[in-house]
Amino acid sequence: MSSERARTIRLGDREVARIGLGTNRLQHTSEHAALIRDVVGAGIQHIDTAHLYTQGASEQAIGEALAGGRDGVVVATKGGYRAGEGKGSVLREQIAQSLRSLKVDTIDLYYLHRVDPETPMEESLATIREHVDQGLIRHVGISEVGVDEIAKAREIVPIAAVQNHYNLSERRHDEVVGYCEREGIVFVPFYPLRESGGGALDRIAAAHGATASQIALAWLLRRSPVVLPIPGTLSLEHARENLGALDVELSDDEFEALRG
Repeated sequence: MSSERARTIRLGDREVARIGLGTNRLQHTSEHAALIRDVVGAGIQHIDTAHLYTQGASEQAIGEALAGGRDGVVVATKGGYRAGEGKGSVLREQIAQSLRSLKVDTIDLYYLHRVDPETPMEESLATIREHVDQGLIRHVGISEVGVDEIAKAREIVPIAAVQNHYNLSERRHDEVVGYCEREGIVFVPFYPLRESGGGALDRIAAAHGATASQIALAWLLRRSPVVLPIPGTLSLEHARENLGALDVELSDDEFEALRG
């Protein structure tokens, strides 16, 4: 997309590039910490992690990488993924650990990773709201939810972002994308490159002199102005390639051909 507005999005209280980084394979090594610093230098301004990613190593690597300064970078993490982890006592422990691992006094964006089948969502979000009120969490998100759950969540705490599985082939959350656009909530598709777009994807990529991954990301960016994909990679080259999707502008016909 060519306009500056289309290239960036307001996430919480910061403006960030509309391509972020997923880190569910990141390890706590000097090489991976260096990678985080390099991708930030390349233009990535939103990094997404979680308490459970690589048994906590992902958060630790990010904390080490950005300890010297994180101006302009929004780091999101999540807690409460497994059944029983939505309980207030468990979430409090996970939030405390995330604060330590990320080496921050305040988490930029904190998601309830999943609605716990054993705990009312109201209890989980009330616990997160406590941490917002204490200044330990700046903004709140929720993941893998439908419109009704988002609406219920917003009665407890303001929701800045929704993170659901969504890409060219997996579009069961179309209604959620529409709701987020109407309500001004950032929609963060995870696994944005997991599926292919068929023959049209390769044809359109060739026409733009782009990769299939860049076209798949460009389609998501065109899908709604509130979309902020977080493709995961352990390669600086791939991160730069993903950022290149910001320069791809699909025509109406191309967008519809990919929609299928």
